[in-house]
Amino acid sequence: MTFTQQLITIGMVILGTVLTRFLPFLLFPAGKPTPKYIQYLGTVLPSAVFGLLVVYCLKNVSLFTGNHAIPEIISIGAVIGLHIWKRQMLLSIAGGTVCYMVLVQLVF
Repeated sequence: MTFTQQLITIGMVILGTVLTRFLPFLLFPAGKPTPKYIQYLGTVLPSAVFGLLVVYCLKNVSLFTGNHAIPEIISIGAVIGLHIWKRQMLLSIAGGTVCYMVLVQLVF
């Protein structure tokens, strides 16, 4: 990349970050009620993202080759257990990821 291209890239990243940080406050000011569809998305999207992560992570897993999906199954159990125990999605995702990485790097 040339120096000009680097400056343009950095500028676009800054612009994108600023827009995603401030645009919600401009579109939905504090004095006005939040639209119903935004409230609906706020309740539905976390579960949808969780489902998307499950599908994405398991799309190339084969039960008939390699380690037969044992680390994936154990990690899914860890995610489910953490989520039932603490009810915090970020903790569940992070815990499952750490569990999977430890299993793949040290056990399998």
